[in-house]
Amino acid sequence: MIKKINILVVLTVTAIIFIAGCDDTINQEDLDSKIIPSSNVSYSQHIQPVFDARCSNAGCHNSIDRRAGLSLATWADATGNSQIIFPGLPDNSKLIWSIEDRSAFPMPPVGYRPLTKNQIDGIKTWIKEGAKNN
Repeated sequence: MIKKINILVVLTVTAIIFIAGCDDTINQEDLDSKIIPSSNVSYSQHIQPVFDARCSNAGCHNSIDRRAGLSLATWADATGNSQIIFPGLPDNSKLIWSIEDRSAFPMPPVGYRPLTKNQIDGIKTWIKEGAKNN
């Protein structure tokens, strides 16, 4: 009986260590160094990680706070308003105006880490390619 309990404890501790070691979060430097391609941009691989790290954090454009009525926490939220993201036409998308500092509401706001040129270009390309959920 004691041997079974010891094995169970060892297995449980091993599982906890394994799960804790599988942290799939990405830090800001890793995100900034990840190159978004100039074509065939994937929402799940390239765009959502940028939105998660720079836009949909606490108090901003997440599904709870929805600052300015906007959530970028999911593809459906991000593309739900064609004024914010106009599939096929990045220059008609208010999101692009904001991240390129061409609006009254530049994003991210002062004090927050800005998007890289590659991230902005990647978001523009994704929108130009139809803002697909891919």
